Amino acid sequence: MPLSPFPLEVLTTDQMARADRMTIESGVPGMELMESAAAALTRVTSRILQRTSGRRVLVLCGPGNNGGDGYVAARLLKAQRYKVRVASLTPPDQLRGDAARAAAGWTGTLISAHECDFRGVDLVIDALFGTGLARDLDPAAQALVNRLNQWRRETKQNVVSVDIPSGVDGTTGAIRGAAVEADETVTFFRVKTGHLLLPGRSRCGKLTCAHIGIRPTTLESMEVKTFVNAPEFWLSALPRPKVEGHKYTRGHALVVSGGASFTGAARLSAAAALRAGAGLVTLASPSDALPVNASALTSVMVRPADGAEGLAVVLADQRKNAVAIGPGLGVSEESCRQVEVALTPQAYRRAAVLDADALTSFESDPFRLWRATRAAPGPVVMTPHAGEFARLFAECDGDRALRSKLDKARDAARVSGAVVLYKGPDTVVAAPDGRASILTWASPWLATAGSGDVLTGVVAALLAQRMDGFLAASCAAWMHARAAELFGPGLIADDIIATLPQVWRELCGAGA
Repeated sequence: MPLSPFPLEVLTTDQMARADRMTIESGVPGMELMESAAAALTRVTSRILQRTSGRRVLVLCGPGNNGGDGYVAARLLKAQRYKVRVASLTPPDQLRGDAARAAAGWTGTLISAHECDFRGVDLVIDALFGTGLARDLDPAAQALVNRLNQWRRETKQNVVSVDIPSGVDGTTGAIRGAAVEADETVTFFRVKTGHLLLPGRSRCGKLTCAHIGIRPTTLESMEVKTFVNAPEFWLSALPRPKVEGHKYTRGHALVVSGGASFTGAARLSAAAALRAGAGLVTLASPSDALPVNASALTSVMVRPADGAEGLAVVLADQRKNAVAIGPGLGVSEESCRQVEVALTPQAYRRAAVLDADALTSFESDPFRLWRATRAAPGPVVMTPHAGEFARLFAECDGDRALRSKLDKARDAARVSGAVVLYKGPDTVVAAPDGRASILTWASPWLATAGSGDVLTGVVAALLAQRMDGFLAASCAAWMHARAAELFGPGLIADDIIATLPQVWRELCGAGA
């Protein structure tokens, strides 16, 4: 099972700079951190060179401590008898602090990075710019990065980036004019948000997070609220059946179906909810869709519910403690009313997950939806893809420069009072209190009709089992992606549901 290879905390560039500063102020010399970082970089580089039988290394060094890491790595690789050249953007006599001291320790070949030749090189170390980059690369640096990328594509040789591929914004994952396309990236202490958010994630290649002597206790004063979405993050909260339990203790999820022509999406959600652990699942169906829904379902119960009034009758049963609404519902005023019924304040806890048409129906008046989500009697999770997010959260999805998906999801959760599961290959889950998780991987085979409806059902099942809303959404996103990875090529939505038991076996084994 792909447990996270990284520590769970994810830092912004400002938080990382603070961790560096606190460590140095505690008495650890900056050069000691740089030597440790370069040693980790050298280990990764040596492994690649041994695998490819390469000997010739070009190290591209920038003007800051990222370049300093490169100078030290060059010295260490030369000591291992690799043929190493350094190409610098900045003359060594213009460097300051630890970067200058690192450059002074390099006694080998040194040339201008703008004039360097990649011919005959087996591997390039990109130590130009790190996660602290706060501007677009200048034209000369962009030209160098573009030459490096072209060389990599043409020769199929490896590029290893220090900290983050140069040109990737360490906090947002945005491309600052141009960015290195790395085969591997070695970062330090904790991964940064820019490593996990697209498009930056696609430039990192294989990501290694190395320990270099910064103590985890430096995080205690930072109020870190962003985490890697991995089982270690939510596994202790994952509901498991108890020997003394029964089906009602595992929760009763209600899934709302659309009309006769649009029933498949809700059935996918209902089946997924049952496979994801809900003790009972009922499909609330319009009368005209009852025959098709009833004939297609066995383990899932079907009850008539016409419009908002009919849904209210079904929800009068307090045992139905989670409702999923939106897949195949239809975009209409009646859908808005049904959502409002599902979110009506009650004296008992009832969770809800809203997807698809339950979101789009409020496009013209999102504040109407947010009033309902804020008043709901239990946790609410919304699961928009990018198009639905843009329609519902236009203000949060604005065009402010370098605004990240993480920022947008957090703003959406704050204004709505709901947990927002912002779908995509870099799925972000954000809670109203500022907590967020980022999924580090997702199978491209998930790009298939109905996969989002399955995810809605998995969220509903975990909510029905009374899992915390934020953790339930994070867990559901991971389980959904893991099932798709296990099944692989040829995946359709039904296959995700069928593979969920295998995911459960893995998770129960991990928690044993």
